[in-house]
Amino acid sequence: MTTIDKIAPQGAADSKLPVTLADIRAAHARIADAIVRTPTVISETLSQLTGATVYLKFENHQFTAAYKERGALNRLLLLSPEARAKGVVAASAGNHAQGLAYHGKRLGVPVTIVMPQTTPTVKVMQTEGHGATVILFGEKFEEALAHARELEIARGLTFVHAFDEADIIAGQGTVALEMLEDAPDIDTLVIPIGGGGLFSGMGTAARGLKPDIQLIGVQAELYPSMYDYVKQANLPCDGDTLAEGIAVKEPGVLTRRFVAELANDVVLVTERALEQAVSLLLQIEKTVVEGAGAAGLAALIEHRAMFAGRTIGLVLCGGNIDTRLLANVLLRDLARSGRLARLRIRLQDRPGALYHVARIFHEEQVNIIEVYHQRVFTSLPAKGLITDIECETRDEAHLNRLIVALGTAGYEVTPVELA
Repeated sequence: MTTIDKIAPQGAADSKLPVTLADIRAAHARIADAIVRTPTVISETLSQLTGATVYLKFENHQFTAAYKERGALNRLLLLSPEARAKGVVAASAGNHAQGLAYHGKRLGVPVTIVMPQTTPTVKVMQTEGHGATVILFGEKFEEALAHARELEIARGLTFVHAFDEADIIAGQGTVALEMLEDAPDIDTLVIPIGGGGLFSGMGTAARGLKPDIQLIGVQAELYPSMYDYVKQANLPCDGDTLAEGIAVKEPGVLTRRFVAELANDVVLVTERALEQAVSLLLQIEKTVVEGAGAAGLAALIEHRAMFAGRTIGLVLCGGNIDTRLLANVLLRDLARSGRLARLRIRLQDRPGALYHVARIFHEEQVNIIEVYHQRVFTSLPAKGLITDIECETRDEAHLNRLIVALGTAGYEVTPVELA
């Protein structure tokens, strides 16, 4: 087992960070009765697949299906009576909004959430369902954030940042306290990074408990904002990522200090690895995880040699994924594994042509799901025909046997590949 070299601090790092292990322990005592102490469980199958010993902490089992409740609740409990009476305001279209709204309602604290006008209706409804007042403002998150800060001043509200506040960071750090109490042999934590609040809190707690523990941050390849900071890189930060929960263009002013001081490394993961990780967690662990929540497993998949032989702790930090998107991810994973395929076959447009092709599918015991004929929009002669057949096979080897059988029968076959 190799030691992962620590990244060099980038100048802004400060060993006198404003959150300590004692702060995190105090936060845990404060919030423990009102959150779920989610299980930390070893995954034998994922351990075999990755070559590491893999522990999972199921933060997707929180009431709002995300760890964000911890920091939000800690922040609310530390408000003065006057601040509680006036209420809080935040800008968020995700898990922070729901965590703050849920615990605000429990505590009788009025919560106002500003969201961009482009926020999906389901997220607005979920946040309102937890008792918050939702204001839609602006096209981009930055505009919603600016409006929230205006409301803070105009209405005398307390602004609660999603990640860049000490009390929020302390609350998120309670995840690591529980993990290392339940699985003290963990020697490496792999933690998703968006704004950096979870990494900052968990890193502080873990390093305080086990000074030699390895701390690895993970970002989506399309949003490498913290990676750019600690690596002094300049990668572009934009795109439509599955891990929207960590799609942050600008890391926190405070949290970047924690990451630079505490992280052994920050790695990037591709969209394909994120999709595979979401699918594996559903198939193997029977648990629904959003893209950001699967980022840790995606890192183990894509950087296998880095983690081989280590005892890894992964946080499934959220489970709020759109069901249609989840279905699409699962189908794409089936296609990449060869269990679902679309074959483009050139036929002659004559009676019985499709029957003879279907007979080969039957002989190879391949299930036909859909058939698409194309006669007009094709470069073939008028008597030519292109047919796309969607089919279900046992695995990639089974699919390859079908393709060989079709070729042997004289058919021109082209698999339609995914991006």
